[in-house]
Amino acid sequence: MKLMANADSRLVEVNRAQIHCALEGQAGKSVLVLSNSLGTNFHMWDPQMPEFQKSLRVLRYDTRGHGQSSVTPGPYSIEQLARDVLALTDALKIDRFHFCGLSMGGMIGMWLVVHVPQRLGKLVLCNTAAKIGTAETWNTRIETVRKEGMKLVAAAAIERWFSPAFRQKNPASIASIQKTLDETNPEGYAANCGAVRDFDFREQLQRIRTPTLVISGTHDPATPPTDGQFLASHIQGARFAELNAAHLSNIEDADRFTREVIHFLNS
Repeated sequence: MKLMANADSRLVEVNRAQIHCALEGQAGKSVLVLSNSLGTNFHMWDPQMPEFQKSLRVLRYDTRGHGQSSVTPGPYSIEQLARDVLALTDALKIDRFHFCGLSMGGMIGMWLVVHVPQRLGKLVLCNTAAKIGTAETWNTRIETVRKEGMKLVAAAAIERWFSPAFRQKNPASIASIQKTLDETNPEGYAANCGAVRDFDFREQLQRIRTPTLVISGTHDPATPPTDGQFLASHIQGARFAELNAAHLSNIEDADRFTREVIHFLNS
């Protein structure tokens, strides 16, 4: 597996793809892997990095098809994306890690914790669900992206990702995030839509024994608090926190998000 450094990030060759990642913080500390949502990249975690690095070593990566990672032919599966995480951590010689994933990233975390529980310390599932949406909804979105590109999908996503109040108060942040979404490779986005479409873990949740924190956003229309409560009630011993945010709760309610995760991981 070949590592190619670029500033503080690198490309790691795994599973016939190059995964863009950054490993930050002091060696010897517990490792936290952060997994991005559909349509973003590892910079979505920028608000958390100053605090996370104080007590953790943090591995961020662009999910296959996103950011600077390879766009390979799709559709993808959540299992495939989770195996990318395993190959990436193997390449970086990380045997055991905490995992925090938002939306699609949370689905990746669910697969990992059921299939390789020995690799995970603690799990944080953010603004996610055991099943998101219907096949029809996802197929329509895939078709739209392939025909029209990312612009229409990006505009609609921003309305789901952030509450009206946050959008009004933070136009610069919203513009930056929308630019990231606009620039996401349409084929990579469509391939990941297929992974989310085909994932249904409702019958598997009772197998999870790893300490888990579930975070939801009060104003999240994509994965509302009822989805988070379903996860927490079906995962043994799980904790639940509801934030004043829509779908990207780590950005909209960043301080509270960071506190909840740090408290959970360090407790």
